[in-house]
Amino acid sequence: MPAFYLTLIAVLLAGFGARDQVTIAGLAARQGRRPGVLLVALLSAALTAAFAAWLAGLMLAELPPPARAIFAGMALGLAGLESLVLVPRRRPAEPTNSLGALLLVLLANQATDAARFLIFGMGVGMAAPLASGAAGAVGGAVLAAAAWAGPHLLDLAALRWVRRIVGLGLLAAALVLFLREFSIL
Repeated sequence: MPAFYLTLIAVLLAGFGARDQVTIAGLAARQGRRPGVLLVALLSAALTAAFAAWLAGLMLAELPPPARAIFAGMALGLAGLESLVLVPRRRPAEPTNSLGALLLVLLANQATDAARFLIFGMGVGMAAPLASGAAGAVGGAVLAAAAWAGPHLLDLAALRWVRRIVGLGLLAAALVLFLREFSIL
């Protein structure tokens, strides 16, 4: 169960203000709270979390136990870099009403975001891909629902600073994991 809770907390922190959440909030603010947008966002969160968990399961079978922690540290580091470097773009000026196009955009955004790197890394590092995938799906659903229900919450200027602080925290966690694995810390 620790893998579930730790992954859930990490996904909630890393996913706040991410590109997919800004896209969902932008559509909800511009078009109103269409239930179809929420359903597509929930589907996308579940699919990408399942994909990250599936990849973690494949990687888990290939890596010996000492390498799993190092691999998890690399995933944490990538998640931290993503949070620092990739800033969410502004809300779409002319969004489409197509739910299929929204699904493709969300899948593309979520495939390489910090939250999915965390699901992948925690699944490998804690040897619990199913628990990490389930936690990632729940966390992604909570983030998508929050963006849909309160799009005004993502208008805050401090949002970029929150993402940067979370990114620095993830990089620090990756560094500590590396140092502990090599018995330096």
